[in-house]
Amino acid sequence: MSDLKRALGEAVQAAFAALGAPPELGRVTPSDRPDLADFQSNGALAAAKRLGKNPREIAAAVAETLAGDPRLASVEIAGPGFINLKVADATLSDRANAIAADPRAGADPVVSPRRVIVDYGGPNVAKPMHVGHLRASIIGESIKRIYRFRGDEVVGDAHFGDWGYQMGLLIGAVMDEHPDIAALVESLDDEAAAIPEAFHRVALADLDRLYPQAAARGKQDPAYRDRARKLTADLQNHRPGCYVLWRHFRDVTQVALARDFHALGVDFDWWKGESDADALIAPMVAELEAKGLLVDDQGARIIRVDRNGETRPKKLADGTVIAAPYPDPLLVVSSEGSAMYGTTDLATILDRKRVFDPHHVIYCVDQRQADHFEIVFRAACLAGYATEGQLEHIGFGTMNGADGKPFKTREGGVLKLNDLIEMARNKARERLHEAGLGENLPADAFEDIAGKVAVAALKFADLQNFRGTSYVFDLDRFTSFEGKTGPYLLYQAVRVKSLLRRAAAEGAEAGLVTVAEPAERDLVLTLDAFDAALTEAYDKKAPNALAEHAYRLSQAFSRFYAACPIMTAAPETRASRLTMAATALRQLETALDLLGIATPERM
Repeated sequence: MSDLKRALGEAVQAAFAALGAPPELGRVTPSDRPDLADFQSNGALAAAKRLGKNPREIAAAVAETLAGDPRLASVEIAGPGFINLKVADATLSDRANAIAADPRAGADPVVSPRRVIVDYGGPNVAKPMHVGHLRASIIGESIKRIYRFRGDEVVGDAHFGDWGYQMGLLIGAVMDEHPDIAALVESLDDEAAAIPEAFHRVALADLDRLYPQAAARGKQDPAYRDRARKLTADLQNHRPGCYVLWRHFRDVTQVALARDFHALGVDFDWWKGESDADALIAPMVAELEAKGLLVDDQGARIIRVDRNGETRPKKLADGTVIAAPYPDPLLVVSSEGSAMYGTTDLATILDRKRVFDPHHVIYCVDQRQADHFEIVFRAACLAGYATEGQLEHIGFGTMNGADGKPFKTREGGVLKLNDLIEMARNKARERLHEAGLGENLPADAFEDIAGKVAVAALKFADLQNFRGTSYVFDLDRFTSFEGKTGPYLLYQAVRVKSLLRRAAAEGAEAGLVTVAEPAERDLVLTLDAFDAALTEAYDKKAPNALAEHAYRLSQAFSRFYAACPIMTAAPETRASRLTMAATALRQLETALDLLGIATPERM
């Protein structure tokens, strides 16, 4: 089902080709002056240079070719050779009815579906999630949904950090604080043993308290750091006491992770961690050795990923661009014999290849990790575990405070994600009360609405920005029911639902769409743009294109609702407009669902 822009673009491109001009010059875009035309093509200016003719002459020839197209009400030439296209009302009516009948709300699936893994979330075991995990979770979830909706077979993987140096730090810190636990760690001889009761005294809050202390001490005390590294190696070698204590860390963390992810409407198909690749590491290291990729370096083993001393452009703080070497080698085995972050990332690539054999793997991780992923991806290609371009890191900016720096608590600490969600819920309750919304509903229904408003506020505030940019956190603005916000979109959806309930109660039925009024034309043209927005979001891994469409659709419906009476209109007109309203609602809810935002039934 082609959208109008694409269908008309094909016609205009054919007209350019018939004149001997490159067909791509006939690209059609939405009009800059919607009061004059629906679409425009500016290619006559470039074609004139190619053909040595006057651009208006080129435009006139194209217009003459298109003059008999029944889909168009008019083709006009403006300025030096701009071609303005106005779509016929009957064409818009047909397109509206096609979208209304389409279970995909006017969006096409991909022609060649692929197997795709989206790696996002990335929380660490033994640490509660903080505000820094918000963007990865929100963006990754939306990309997973967009790819799945377009027809790809998609797996979302949380990829927990549960097997590195931080585990050794925590094991040592807990042993220092609890001598009885230290004794058990030394005495246990079965890694599959039930977790001792003494271990259960250590809660997630304790781990959260101990980790920063241990990390700071590890930076200052070489002996403490060396012990943590040895304990990390002991864990990775499945020393029973360390392994059982680690299992407890993982279990208590899982409860909090599941709670916070669920509150955000985020879900995973694989809840795998770095530890799941552990069994592959030893044979992988042996294979890398056999392939001649491992190099001894001061007691460690590395893979050099640069290629013949090549360089890459690097922009300095003063704006100067220099030729810089590629990142450091991949550290595969530390001097203590333990696997490093890059090692488990490489083994995870191998695991995914064997289990799922993906065509594409998308890593939705902070932009500051770009160098790390470049190193790992290059090593994977050298090892034959991936092909060029198969692995893609899509970075994102930071969520900042009013000072322009990464968002912190008033005390200067990192805000826990659960606390942020509760802040948003409290503000959502306040906003609902201010607007007099949901006050007649039962308490549990009101709480459900407040939760949806809070999540919509957080998610839309993030996703309306291109993922590569940073933005300022402003909860007051995000939770407003006015302006470009998630709550505004929910209110628009609820308003349409209320209208449709009233229509059903009065026995009013929907019918075929007949477009006549300007606001009806505007709404149908906006509905028609859904596929283009979804395609852009898919191709660029940029949900902001879909967020922008959802907002424009809400605005178009609001103008339609104000200008075109529905329930008081004549029966045929009422039936047509009810179909437009229902179609707008379905497309809006589809777009919001792809952003990970659920809509309530009423407010």
